[in-house]
Formats: sequence, structure tokens, C-alpha cells
Amino acid sequence: MSDTPKPDPAASRAERAYLARGRYRFRLSCLCFALAFIAIGARLVTLGFAATGPSAGGLFDISSTVHRPDIFDRDGRLLATDIKGATLYADPARVIDIDELAEQVASVLPDVKARDLRTRLKQGRRFVRIKRELTPKQQAEIHELGVPGLGFIDEYRRVYPIGATASHVVGLVDVDSKGLAGIEKFIDDNPQLAMTGKEGVTLSLDLGAQHVLREELGRAIATYRANAAAGIVIDVHSGEVVALVSLPDYDPNRREQALDKERLNRIGFGVYEMGSVFKVFTVAGVLDTGQATLRSSYDASGPIHYASFTIDDFHGKRRALSVPEVFIYSSNIGAAKMALDMGVDRHRSFLKKLGLMSRVPTELGESAAPIIPPHWQKLNSMTIAFGHGLSVTPLQLAAATLPLVNGGIAVTPTFLPRSREGGMNSGERVLKRNTSAAMLKLMRLNVLKGTAKRADAEGYRVGGKTGTAEKVVGGRYSTSALLTSFLAVFPTDAPEYIVLVMLDEPQRVAQSGNQATAGVNAAPTAGRIIERLAPVLGVAPKLEGDHRKFDAKLLASY
Repeated sequence: MSDTPKPDPAASRAERAYLARGRYRFRLSCLCFALAFIAIGARLVTLGFAATGPSAGGLFDISSTVHRPDIFDRDGRLLATDIKGATLYADPARVIDIDELAEQVASVLPDVKARDLRTRLKQGRRFVRIKRELTPKQQAEIHELGVPGLGFIDEYRRVYPIGATASHVVGLVDVDSKGLAGIEKFIDDNPQLAMTGKEGVTLSLDLGAQHVLREELGRAIATYRANAAAGIVIDVHSGEVVALVSLPDYDPNRREQALDKERLNRIGFGVYEMGSVFKVFTVAGVLDTGQATLRSSYDASGPIHYASFTIDDFHGKRRALSVPEVFIYSSNIGAAKMALDMGVDRHRSFLKKLGLMSRVPTELGESAAPIIPPHWQKLNSMTIAFGHGLSVTPLQLAAATLPLVNGGIAVTPTFLPRSREGGMNSGERVLKRNTSAAMLKLMRLNVLKGTAKRADAEGYRVGGKTGTAEKVVGGRYSTSALLTSFLAVFPTDAPEYIVLVMLDEPQRVAQSGNQATAGVNAAPTAGRIIERLAPVLGVAPKLEGDHRKFDAKLLASY
């Protein structure tokens, strides 16, 4: 018989009941913890989306910037891009001491005023943006403060790797990354261009050409002590603008500079009487309308007296001048008589046909409007013939020159890529082919033996026309305040590009022989630009061959 005790049924039941109660309590505790976590999570979500009214500053508007497309030059070189930058903000509901926060933030960020920040923090908003575009150092210093209620968000920041080099074309954006000017504004106005990711907007600009133009214009300002300078380079067949500079310019990374009125884009938005470069249109007009041929002549033996006005030549020959001589000696008398031969209506219509009477539309917006005489009479035609009395933008003048050198087709300038075939096919014929051919010969002749000798660039057959205009100062034309310009085309035997250079109030210096006219400042500046520019644009020099025969024949015929 065994001595092992038998289990008590009553005790077993009690033990099972005790274990069951333990399991119940454990499950209940787990459920309570789960419910607590759910409650906390729900509260966080509620706080996160609280106060989303238009004045409450909820999280819906924590970042207002958008990702913009990159901008490239014609060879894929980066002109503008987005990077992420830190923005400092505060949630006043989580701030322990508003006064302390304001003082500490102001100690790190001097441009944040503690008093203004305190006022903003007390306005009842849940989101107060304090400062955008913090530097990494500033962000680290704010973080080290350890002040409750402060936080950072990433916002897109627009940066321009090349600084001011192409600012008047690329443009800039505001703090919300919205386009204010240039191609940046064009992108906003044309949403189909606003691509994201690796795609972007490619321009017709050549950054190498842009650099050359900007550097040489800056050198000209320093050499001739000019107030400002501007220039543009356009493909004569496609109408592509490959370089545009207006100095002084601005750095779009420092957008406050763009507010300076002296930094405006003089090429597209400055309006000027351009002086004798206008004679290219006067001569083209009499040739195209059949009023004259290259063998025609005009009496320039004495000044023209009309009412109380006198029109005379700067260095008069005091004899009859052939059409080529009127051009290369820049005779005001000859040009005025050409305009009279055309007649007021025909002269005005011809300039209108070339686009000199209306704004030029481009991706940068329409150019400034020309200033046209309200009552165009004989005297107006005579003075406009040599560049006074009609004010235009340099962009208008350059655009109007395209048909004079490309065979007669008016092509609208563009800052976006366009083939030469596309440009010519999209344009309208406004001149006869033989008029364009004659103008190319005259422009080359002017560099070989006329007022533009200093513009020659060996091997590139430069042609062009000088212009010296007296500026209006105090309601009168000033002989000491001059606007000089040079309108160039190269190569004249197979035109590819026009170059327009303009200098504002160059001074009489030793480098210019103590003179201030275009032939001694704007013309040599253009020559230096072309010497450097042509290789960048793939125009090879020709030092021997048919072009020398072309020049020799040209000189022999006039």
C-alpha cells in the first residue's frame, strides 16, 4: 500500500481559479496600455493638424516653396538650381518663455529683432516662421540653444552658381521661389516648362560667350571711364541670343541688388537715341525702295538749314558723296537727304516694317516701347535718318538689323534653342536679297576704310557701323554726355552673328586718343569681343584665301 498522498480536488480548483484571474488581469493591463498608446497617438495627430484655419498657421502651410526646374545654357552648363535650406520656425504653444526665446534667437541672428519676434509669437498662431535660408552655422547655433518651441523645416532655396554672369537673362525669384524677372518669370508664366526631377529648361545662351562679353564690357567701362555698358550677340539666321550683358548687373543670389535702378537691363528695357548706327536703316531704305543705287550720290558740300535747325557733318568732306561714302564717312547731310528722297510716309513705313516702331516680344517679356514723334514731319525724318528723334531699345535695333545681314528675313530674337532653318522658315521677308548683300559690303567697307577701322579682328571679316549720340541733359543735347555704340556683323562674306556694343558716357582718355566718339571706344571694344568670341562660337579664322580677294575687290570698287 502506497504512502503517497492523493491530490485534494478542492485545492486544484482554487489554484486554477487563481491562475485564470491572473491571466485576466494581465490581458486587461495589456489592453489598457494599448488604449493608452492609441489615445496618445490620436492626440499627437490632433495636435499636428490643429488650427488649420487661414490665420492659424497650421502645418498645411509650413513650407510654401516649390521645386523649380534647373536652367542650363545651350551646352548643358548649370545656370540655376534648387537646394534644400533650413527655415527656423516656432510653435508658441510649446514655448516656455517667449521673452527668453526672442532674446536668444536675436543673439544668434542679428537681423531678427527681439521685440518684433515677441509680438509675432503672441499673436495666437501655431506656426511662426522666423528666418529662411539659414546657414549651416546658424542652424547649429540655434540647435545648441536648446530652447523649447523652436524647430527647423527644409524648404527649397534657389541658387545661381554663376552669380551675376547671366543675371539679366536668367532673372531671379522671391523668397517664396516665385519668378520675378527673366527666364525665371517665363517659367512661371508657362507651366509646361515647369518640369521636375532631372529635367530642366535649356537656353540659347552660351556661357563661354556670355563670359567673354561681360568681361570685355567691364574692361571697357574701366578703360574709358564709362557709366555703364551693354551688349548682345545674336545668331543672324536662328535669332538665338547667345549672349546678353548689361553692366552694372546684379547677383541674383543677393536679390536686393536687383532693386537698384542703375542695374536695369539696358538692352531690352532702356530706350535711347542711338545715333549714326541708324544710318544702316536709312541706306538700306533708299536701296530697297529703289530711290538710290550704290552709284548714286548726294550733295554734302554744305549744311542743311531747315526752319531754325541746322544739320551738318561732324567731319564734313564738303563735296558730293556717293552712297558708300555717305555710309563710311557717316554723313548726316547725306543721310538726311536720303530720307527726304524716300519721303516721310515711305521712310516711316520702312522703319515700321523692320520692327523699329513696336516692342520686341521675347521670353524675357516685351521690350520697352520706342519713343516715336507724335507728329512725324520732314524734320523728324531727316534727324531720324542719322539717329536722333526716335528712341529705341538696343534689342529693337539688333533685331531690325537681322534682315539686313541674313538675306532679308525678319527673325524674332529668342532665348530658347532654335535651329537656323527654323528661324529663317519662321521669319518674314522684309528686304530684297540684293539689299542685304549691298549692306554687308558697305559694313565691311566701313571697317576697312571708314569710321570703324579699330573694330577689325584679323581673320573674321568684321563689318559694322559706328554711332555717337548726344544725350539730352536738362532738356538740351549735351556735347559732353555721349552714348556710343557699334553694330557689328561677322564674317561679312558668310554672316553668322551680329554684335551690338553700347557705352554710356565714355570719357576722353589717353587710350582713345583723348576722343570720346564710337570709333575710338565702342568699335575697338567690339573688335576685341569678336576676336575672343568667334572661337568660342566655332567660327574659324581665315587668314588666307578668297576673303582677301573679297576685301581687295571691295576696296577697288569704291
